[in-house]
Amino acid sequence: MQNDNSNNERVIVQTDADSLNGQNKCPKCGATDISTNPASGKLRCNYCRFEFDLEKITGMFTNLKELSGEVVGSGASDIIADTNEVVTFKCDSCGAEVVIDTASASQARCHWCRNYLSVNKQIPNGSIPDAVLPFAVSKDEAKTQIEKFVNKRKFFAHPKFKAEFTTENIMGVYFPYMLVDINAHANFTGEGERQVKMYFKGSGNNRQTYYDADSYYIEREFDLIINGLSVESNSNRLNNNDNTKTNNVINAIMPFDVENAVKYNANYLKGYTSERRDINVDQLKDIVNVESKDIARFAANESLQEYDRGVCWNREDFTLKGEQWTSAYLPVWLYSYQQVNGNKKILHYVAVNARTKETMGSVPIHIPKLIGVSIIVEICGIISMAFIDWDYNFLFLFAGIIFFIFMFIKYRNNNARHSYETETKKEISNLRKVDKYIATKKGLTNSNMRSANNERVNGANADNKILDSFSTENLSKNIVNSITSNNPLETFINNTINKGGK
Repeated sequence: MQNDNSNNERVIVQTDADSLNGQNKCPKCGATDISTNPASGKLRCNYCRFEFDLEKITGMFTNLKELSGEVVGSGASDIIADTNEVVTFKCDSCGAEVVIDTASASQARCHWCRNYLSVNKQIPNGSIPDAVLPFAVSKDEAKTQIEKFVNKRKFFAHPKFKAEFTTENIMGVYFPYMLVDINAHANFTGEGERQVKMYFKGSGNNRQTYYDADSYYIEREFDLIINGLSVESNSNRLNNNDNTKTNNVINAIMPFDVENAVKYNANYLKGYTSERRDINVDQLKDIVNVESKDIARFAANESLQEYDRGVCWNREDFTLKGEQWTSAYLPVWLYSYQQVNGNKKILHYVAVNARTKETMGSVPIHIPKLIGVSIIVEICGIISMAFIDWDYNFLFLFAGIIFFIFMFIKYRNNNARHSYETETKKEISNLRKVDKYIATKKGLTNSNMRSANNERVNGANADNKILDSFSTENLSKNIVNSITSNNPLETFINNTINKGGK
């Protein structure tokens, strides 16, 4: 990805320009005990119950078609390692001095007059973002979502987990993200295929399916606006390859309605915990660049519906004209459970999007029970072969293996992820289309264009090919490879589960 702006200087927008540290008082009664009302997402005085109007961020680009160069909110500025994280406030009510450690808190209570003091001015340590998306799902609603998710997975859940499971310890957490707006131009050229005819030759075991397809030269050129691409900005949560944690399930509950984010105020954090950002913009650019191009590729697919066999892009040009980075806290209800098996420990999460109630999680599996039931399914599959006449009845030989894999995926969700390539908001304009007939290909044996790459996802931890691997063609290949190996069960599971590239 390249930036076509000759002036490549970073522009910092001071998003906390009007913010004041100290006491945030209710405009109606003057109290400082303020928290979030999840029903409305607004700040509410805990004394007079008055609710504050939400304050939007100012200074950032709203017309993204005019966005050029690099614009960064001050809350997304580079973290300064030697920043003094201990701040001393003078209480406006009684004059006492109150110390706040911004590394672990953004609020403190005066030990003399009990008024709340808040940190709203940004400190260059990653603890104060530009924006916050308030909680809109209550703890009770989140508990219900988590209980529903776990109850659907209790049959094969580990007995110790079932005995210890309780939603009383769920926590509301604000996780740090970068919200990235992109103004770009894309130009893709390649070849696409449309199916003309499907027919059969031979009979019995020699029956073969064939396809005829028209081939076209294709070009798609367009301007693209990407609005609110969300990327984790805490290194611990960004790491989805850590086998001791199921971080990916937190990623999978996106997207958030980030267009409703408001200007940061420490009062939104009262009653919740938060993680601090520890990654800078430059460290996330490679991820954003790849994911932006993926979004462009899928945006082009909206004009390629007639190419039912797929499109192979031979050239993909993606030019970045402008980018805007905003640091934000996004709300999650989180249940965690640590499974200990000898020296091995795995931290399982069940996460609820505190705006949409989208829920994803990982539940510890009782492997002996799952294997036992899978063996019964396998036996039933073998018996079924004698009574069912089907061209692919040899697949019954692997009924138990397939059952094991599906149950493993359902309980662990180790490849669940946010499908940013389709779920991120985007807008295409100035679309130019070229479709030129090349030739008709006859007698093709593959149901789809083998070199098709228009649905390829290159982003970090973006492979989600498990379910694709259960197609008849891929499943047959995996079975053949497994049968010829020394350990068919292990080979089949590795071939199928590990398709995701993890």
